[in-house]
Amino acid sequence: MPAEILIVTRWIHFVAGITWIGLLYWFNVVNVRAMANIDPAARPHVVTTLLPRALAWFRHSAWVTVLTGLVLIYGLYWANGDVFGTNSAKTIFAGMVLGLIMLFNVWMIIWPNQRRIIDAARAAGKPDPMWGRNALYASRTNFILSFPMLYFMASSSHNPLSEAGIAVVFVVLAALGFVTVMAVQKWWALRF
Repeated sequence: MPAEILIVTRWIHFVAGITWIGLLYWFNVVNVRAMANIDPAARPHVVTTLLPRALAWFRHSAWVTVLTGLVLIYGLYWANGDVFGTNSAKTIFAGMVLGLIMLFNVWMIIWPNQRRIIDAARAAGKPDPMWGRNALYASRTNFILSFPMLYFMASSSHNPLSEAGIAVVFVVLAALGFVTVMAVQKWWALRF
């Protein structure tokens, strides 16, 4: 694959990824607590004006990030026959798998449930609490997975890992992501 295509693809991947993960973090560390503290009478207005736009950028930046990432992994590794031959290929593959899981969560769990909540708010109805719970748990999962995913993406060319290293880093960084999201959303939520 020509170097020019790879550099443009990498730039798009970075910008879309920053947008996706930035919104993921905003939803989890800002929006969850803010919505819990907003006057219930004001929630429908926030849900129908702010969330549709934020969720549009969120879900579309997710698929653009993954698509450009797949182009990159093909152009940099697979086209050259390096599927699992090097630690660099193994590390980037681990990040890719986490990115695919996160994309699935966005489009199959988070967005459908949030869309139901938005539609209910527009119709002045009461959303099923399970919709919010499902979206929240999938979003928390993505927050947790983002910690090792980002490490794998960045370290594939700077600090490639063996299978054992990938497993250890995954466990440690996923645990750190879990502690972080639970601290912000639940354990120390009132301090924020």
